[in-house]
Amino acid sequence: MSTEVDRVDAPAATGVREVVGILEAARPWTASPVPPEIPYGDMPGDQVRIGAAQVAKAATLLPPLAEELLPVLARSACSRAVVAVAGGSGVGKSEIASLLAFQLRSMGIGTYTLSGDNYPHRIPRLNDAERLRVFRRGGLRGLIASGLHTPQRSRALLALQVAGVDADRGRAAGCEWLAVYQDAGRTSLAGYLGTRHESDFAELSAIVRRFTDGADALYLRRMGREEADVWYDLVDVSDVHVLVIEWTHGLSDALVGVDVPILLDSTPAETLEHRRARNRDGGVDSPFTALVLEIEQELLDSRAHTARIVLSKGGELRSPDVRRHAGRAGEVPGA
Repeated sequence: MSTEVDRVDAPAATGVREVVGILEAARPWTASPVPPEIPYGDMPGDQVRIGAAQVAKAATLLPPLAEELLPVLARSACSRAVVAVAGGSGVGKSEIASLLAFQLRSMGIGTYTLSGDNYPHRIPRLNDAERLRVFRRGGLRGLIASGLHTPQRSRALLALQVAGVDADRGRAAGCEWLAVYQDAGRTSLAGYLGTRHESDFAELSAIVRRFTDGADALYLRRMGREEADVWYDLVDVSDVHVLVIEWTHGLSDALVGVDVPILLDSTPAETLEHRRARNRDGGVDSPFTALVLEIEQELLDSRAHTARIVLSKGGELRSPDVRRHAGRAGEVPGA
């Protein structure tokens, strides 16, 4: 198991006064030039593609982030802070979190980037299957409860499922039984996505607590894409003062101990385009994927008021109180 952690070249700050002093001395927190290669987060096999747009966004976020970190580090007995970079799936959390960590390390503030995608109960392939199972089971139960289930409709539904289009809203127009199935399935899926049923918030919250309490090393989970690809690395965090968690569900109230929540705002349509470009998952254009993105966006909308910093897709800072609420189901192709 690895015990290495990304470090700055210069000696890291150790005491509260030293950490705060280094951050104060770095005002006005202008971003450093970014080299071609920087350390990324800890998600195995993650495809992180940093371009000029991500660099610019991180530079915009750096001053307000540093301003937020100062009081947190000053009042922390161990001079430690936890940042969460949240946003829709594929919006660029990995890239921007990695860049923010690089900029803080460049100032002399030890920083580690942790991916929340290492903490679902199932590997990605099995979790995708579980999401679909939850949707279909809920939809079928709803159809039966409505009294609209018949053998003929059951056969028609099976054909839609085999074709992967049973979540396609367009097919439910003028078809009452399919609309009932989709509505019930959506409700069931919303009770799974981003909840304790899907991810181990307790484990990640415990890691956050150990970090802020001053642990010198942490066992951190790693998750690949096959069942055997789950393991733990013992990571040296003795010189780390800022833990950056990048995760779609970083704003969830089930994740305890975050000091500075950041929201990367986007619409589901924008998120879908980013996922297409990233090409990390199969079925990116499916109606079911569109439904997942729609529900995830609703979760983010419901928690947006808790973000300390909000950055728009275009790279502008926004107030959490006036952020736009565009980007619902109608904006997602295939929804």
